Amino acid sequence: MENEIIEKKESLEDINSDIVGWGVDADPENDPTYPMKKRTNEEHQGYSWDRPPQQPINIEILHSNERPNVSATFGTSSPLSGVSGEIRRYAFKYSENDNRHWLGLLLADRVNVVEGIVDDLSKGHIPNYFAERGWKAGMKHHPEEIVKKILVTALVTTVVVSWFFSSSGSKKPKLGKLLKR
Repeated sequence: MENEIIEKKESLEDINSDIVGWGVDADPENDPTYPMKKRTNEEHQGYSWDRPPQQPINIEILHSNERPNVSATFGTSSPLSGVSGEIRRYAFKYSENDNRHWLGLLLADRVNVVEGIVDDLSKGHIPNYFAERGWKAGMKHHPEEIVKKILVTALVTTVVVSWFFSSSGSKKPKLGKLLKR
């Protein structure tokens, strides 16, 4: 069996020997990153650089549960608040390889947009949605795309609203029936 493994290794080397650049980094004396990086095995011992001083933590900071500590510096301009903050706290309970982490963060961003609009309206400021979304530039440079977005949004909204308020004989609870209760 060992002979088969050795033969496979030799055949792999033979197969790849005709590929230009194959094994270019195999010889440490011919390291293509030499001017940029001095190779040592110290990198495997943890931090290989002096960590900057820790920024004072005076607000709640969410960080990955896969990291041992908080980043040395972080942004503090938008502290957690409201429902979006609770969703973010929930999302950070899960690993970064879990869909609940990333989908939770996406949902929190969308909820934060709604919270921002509600906050603006509560302060008496009516947001200029079309200007903030860049529709003026869109109409100037890509008018067909803007019209397509409007038509698709109107179509989807019409279908969803008509489905919710339909009084068909299906067994699904409809929004219209729920509102009449």
